[in-house]
Amino acid sequence: MQEYFEWFRILYEETGINLPFLYDSYDRNRMFQGFLMTIKLSVVCLFFSVIIGIIGAWLQGSSLKWTRRIVDAYIQLFRNTPPLVQLYFFYFAIGSLMPKVATEWGGEAPLLGNFAWAVISLSFFAGAFNVEIFRSGIEAVPNSTVEAAEALGFSKFQIYKDITLPLAFRVCLPSLNNNLVNLVKTTTLAYAIAVPEMLYEANQIWSDNVNVTEMMLFLLFAYFILVGALVWCTNRWERALRIPGYGS
Repeated sequence: MQEYFEWFRILYEETGINLPFLYDSYDRNRMFQGFLMTIKLSVVCLFFSVIIGIIGAWLQGSSLKWTRRIVDAYIQLFRNTPPLVQLYFFYFAIGSLMPKVATEWGGEAPLLGNFAWAVISLSFFAGAFNVEIFRSGIEAVPNSTVEAAEALGFSKFQIYKDITLPLAFRVCLPSLNNNLVNLVKTTTLAYAIAVPEMLYEANQIWSDNVNVTEMMLFLLFAYFILVGALVWCTNRWERALRIPGYGS
């Protein structure tokens, strides 16, 4: 493996193509940690955005007018403002109002770090779209199905959890998958608040080595592979949940 890494050093010396994260152990570790951080951030945001979508779609069907209005206001706020502005708002505006906690060195640190704010902001952003996606799927479920469940004595929550949501999930899965893919690409915005994901680490490397072109090409390729793997998984997921004849 070391010979493989050394080949990229020779490539740099002979051609000028500089890929230090392949031949330098320090840069290689930085980029690997950035890749892991991107995956971690993506997985956590995907999970919470789906939870927000499911809960929000449930609350949209509430009999309480103000509950529906609050959910609608949340959707309009997060759908109609740029995600980078939202991220800055959470990190700088709300973060500055949060209490401080003592550190082991005798100083103070914010209660929530930059990774936590990135998760909160991006999850709420994608969750607003997921609420509408789940709502469209719920509305596609035939009323006769819901009425049959009510006649059998199911509660409103049981109908949503055991009947409406599973059927709606199959209908809205293509749109949901598309939004989740967009969310993974949007995680690059976490760079703006110094979350050490791939773009942040790549910026550190090209600042040290002045190899912007090589690093940007690598990032393009890396995200193509990462998002492509997610698309492949979501397509298999969609085929696995498809019911023959349903939704045709």
